[in-house]
Amino acid sequence: MSVCSALLTRHAAGGCCRGLCGVPPPLLHIRLASVAEPGTRGADEEQLWDAAGNLQFSRAKTGSFFQERPVLKNPFLEDALLRGYLRRHLPQEAALSDLRAFGERVANEVDVWGRECEVTPPRLEHFDPWGRRVDHIVTSPAWKRMKDLSAQEGLVAIGYERSFGEWSRVFQMSKLYIFSPSSGLYTCPLAMTDGAAKVIQSIGVSWPVDEAYSRLTTRQPEQFWSSGQWMTERQGGSDVASGTETVAVPQTDGSYKLHGFKWFTSATDADMTLTLARVQDGSGATTPGSRGLSLFYAEVSRDEDGRLKGIEVQRLKDKLGTRQMPTAELLLDGLPAHRLSEKGRGVASIANMLTITRIHNSVSAAAAMRRVVQLARDYATRRTAFGKLLKDHPLHIQTLARMEVETRGAFLLVMDVCRLLGREESGMATQHDAHLLRLLTPVAKLYTGKQAVAVVSEGLESFGGQGYIEDTGLPALLRDAQVLSIWEGTTNVLSLDVLRCVARSSGMVLHAYFTHVKSLLAGASSVSTLAPAVRAVDGALSELEDFVQVAATRAPGYLELAARDLAYSLARIYTGALLIDHACWEGASSSDTYAALRWCEHDLCPVTTKQARGCYELSTAPLDAALVYDWPIQG
Repeated sequence: MSVCSALLTRHAAGGCCRGLCGVPPPLLHIRLASVAEPGTRGADEEQLWDAAGNLQFSRAKTGSFFQERPVLKNPFLEDALLRGYLRRHLPQEAALSDLRAFGERVANEVDVWGRECEVTPPRLEHFDPWGRRVDHIVTSPAWKRMKDLSAQEGLVAIGYERSFGEWSRVFQMSKLYIFSPSSGLYTCPLAMTDGAAKVIQSIGVSWPVDEAYSRLTTRQPEQFWSSGQWMTERQGGSDVASGTETVAVPQTDGSYKLHGFKWFTSATDADMTLTLARVQDGSGATTPGSRGLSLFYAEVSRDEDGRLKGIEVQRLKDKLGTRQMPTAELLLDGLPAHRLSEKGRGVASIANMLTITRIHNSVSAAAAMRRVVQLARDYATRRTAFGKLLKDHPLHIQTLARMEVETRGAFLLVMDVCRLLGREESGMATQHDAHLLRLLTPVAKLYTGKQAVAVVSEGLESFGGQGYIEDTGLPALLRDAQVLSIWEGTTNVLSLDVLRCVARSSGMVLHAYFTHVKSLLAGASSVSTLAPAVRAVDGALSELEDFVQVAATRAPGYLELAARDLAYSLARIYTGALLIDHACWEGASSSDTYAALRWCEHDLCPVTTKQARGCYELSTAPLDAALVYDWPIQG
């Protein structure tokens, strides 16, 4: 008998795989062992019949069993890692009580709004009943409530009030982490609003943007503005240098009028926007490339007839996910605007915005993972399969544990980037911190974006068929997660950005990285239970150092082929060090230790694994192309 046959026979004897082994599964409604006297009806049999003698499943009857849905409980109280992290770094009762209360509000009030945003997506009204062009984007009442809530809860303001000093950004992002999965995607306009405020602050809060800054950062709902970010054009995407065709025509009063076509504008119902354009000279010429791009500020307003000033909304985008948020194609036809940056310094001026929006993206990714794990964990206590609850099936719990480890790693990676941002903004950052922030921002964004899709997909599978049914709300988690690896730079674009920041810093960002990881590991050197994890991370770090030294001697194309695996290696090693460090503090739990050990079962340095197989040799590029396009292999 084969091993497989023996296993099947053994399981059949135990009654676990009857359908597989030819034994029919039990009926849903089955009689108990006791048998009624002939001619009588047992108590259990009575349940199959109604008073008229009809079976339960006759006519419109569907039986008595209905599966309980997963219950969203207070996401702050349900997250042991979040609470432990804050007890360690931000133990102020004001912060903890605020998050506790906000978590209760999210579970009992806001989550319903988020669902309303999903089932009542925005729509575009081009014309009023009398034929006048109005281009009204109509959003649900819940979307508007999200805006008011964002102001009241200080979801942008916290980052600028800085009530908690260098930990203010951690507090702000912890709140957004709780809010994001229930927000109906309102975290997207908040990311751009935060980014716009950051740009204005870095350039200088003065006319013409002083009022805008106060509105972006207020806690007063009636004063609060959201901002758009209108960068992408038909040729563009991340390549704004060659893809921006919008022109800025100077006016006699020093302002400009913008003319162009924006192919992808998120949160199009915003009150203002920042955008890139090329300034025309006296002859109407513009400067190509990034040297010709300047940054502009424009308010979104209407004339006395209700028509948008200088804007026509061509259509709303029909997207895979993020359907709650209006995303549109816009024709800019004389949009009044003010130049914020020096001429030709537009790309440099949006660097601060990209830092903020990429961090928001990473927070949303970690939050999506946490939410699906929380729901799956609750569902496992409610769903019975093969005679026992899902939580009592070791294989199911193993799967949830793997999801939990990924979620914990993502959370600590993202929060460390928030910590570095807070140190920079409070004037406490060292050059070492600045280098780490520059390197880890794209690394965290690209890694968590990809992991969110994987973890959320696995999470949907844990609900079985119901995870695929739209009206459960669960599929929206996966559809919305897919944008996280695309928006603000795809994985490959951000991997190349990592190479750029290494080159521009003459390798100093990597020096800061290696130094910090070694310091985190040194703090755990005396904890015996963490020794396997410390050895794993330390070994991977040594491998990474060796790779960098070898790669520095190769042609530039070598590192470009390695860029994605290099970014993954940076993420996994750093995250492993953070998990080890968190498991060392005095309030750590046994689960913190176990998570660190499980994380280090990863291939922590995939770039050296692939290097050993020759994956980055320049000869592989034409072979890859031949494989993709089925071309003949030369030579």
